[in-house]
Amino acid sequence: MATIEECHSALDRLAENLAGASGDLRDAAAPDRSLSCHITDLDVTFVGHLAGGHIQDVRTLPGTPERRAEIALTMSGDDLVALVDGRLKFAKAWAAGRVRVQASLRDVLRLRSLL
Repeated sequence: MATIEECHSALDRLAENLAGASGDLRDAAAPDRSLSCHITDLDVTFVGHLAGGHIQDVRTLPGTPERRAEIALTMSGDDLVALVDGRLKFAKAWAAGRVRVQASLRDVLRLRSLL
């Protein structure tokens, strides 16, 4: 089971990937949206803001947040790490129910290209 530190590190790597993106990937990362990622096995939620290809102001909160983000992800810590490392494909994980997404359809399609 991934630790909070490993999950935070995975989010940092995702932020680095977004910041270094170009072309279509950069366009997918461009929207200005609130973002949350609830880690089910640790019962913590990372909340932040996706803007200009960067994840900003990331905070760790216990449990699930009171207010739902515009892009809300739910998954295990191991799945977050595997997604960011490229060992787990987003579409496959989403179809299998390992990753749950609450967002607009357009944002879901953008996420697919980011992860």
